[in-house]
Amino acid sequence: MKRTLLLSLSFVAMTSVAQAACYADYKAKQDDPLRLHYGVAQISGACTAANAQVELTPRVAADGWTLLNIVSTFDDTGLDERKESAGSYFLRY
Repeated sequence: MKRTLLLSLSFVAMTSVAQAACYADYKAKQDDPLRLHYGVAQISGACTAANAQVELTPRVAADGWTLLNIVSTFDDTGLDERKESAGSYFLRY
């Protein structure tokens, strides 16, 4: 019984680590007239800049934006410090 409980708890712990939230902060632009924005978006899958770029490019493009770059990827602990800077683009895409 103890072994089953221990195995179950281990599985739950591994699952929650694997599903930790991932976010990316990014810069995007629109042309004619030139407009720039900084934003924060939640990312699924691998928490890497490469994956964030693949996910965010079509999301921002749907509103006429061109993704310029991924600044960084981070977990929940980085959200609050970026909220004010991202303004209306905080978790918009």
